[in-house]
Amino acid sequence: MQKEKNTWFASWFDTPYYHILYKDRDYEEAQVFMDNITNYLNLPEDAKILDLACGKGRHSIYLNQLGYDVTGADLSENSIAEASKFSNNKLHFSVHDMRIPFDEKFDAIFNLFTSFGYFENDEDNRTTLQAIKESLSEYGFAVIDFMNVHHVINNLVPEETKTVEGIEFKIKRYVKDNHIFKEIDFEDKGEKFHFVEKVQALTLQDFEEMMEEAGIFLLDTFGDYKLKKFYKNDSERLIMVFK
Repeated sequence: MQKEKNTWFASWFDTPYYHILYKDRDYEEAQVFMDNITNYLNLPEDAKILDLACGKGRHSIYLNQLGYDVTGADLSENSIAEASKFSNNKLHFSVHDMRIPFDEKFDAIFNLFTSFGYFENDEDNRTTLQAIKESLSEYGFAVIDFMNVHHVINNLVPEETKTVEGIEFKIKRYVKDNHIFKEIDFEDKGEKFHFVEKVQALTLQDFEEMMEEAGIFLLDTFGDYKLKKFYKNDSERLIMVFK
């Protein structure tokens, strides 16, 4: 899988600028979500959880604080190096490609904060779902927390400028070829940078079709981190629970 190093997510997520731009992400909201979803799934106290595409591990660290045995996995070596500072005997991190199943089985697998749909190839999405399925224990549940594409497209802000830590990020957003694009331009120390984020505009129907193919059962959908009902046009998130 080494060739993936030249994909946009392998390079952008590994830069310090990615973490600067998104440093104000809402930790409290993330924790409320983890409280709600672990209660809903009624996970046993010693459950083994895989946080797939964990980034710097904010969800993993909190899940571990709740008492769970957590493994955080991500393709970004820098993020894993950062997350690993928080490791303990029930919190482990590894550099891992989400398309490859784990050798061990988990009681729950979480793929959070729109960490799906990055691949160029649709087949890779199916491979990832298959890998999740194979890494679940017999009674395990998986959760994918994705953006609600309808809501995002209806509320797309085409251009904005954000200044973080003295860096002015110019951001453009648009929809093209069934993908949502975000172009990010900025200058730092006299050098110009340009990155593009690109995520497939996957709908609930797309997920349902892929899951059916993979032999996965969609149990429930929610529209936000408080686990309210999913409404196609109004919900901010598309949260899917399956097994």
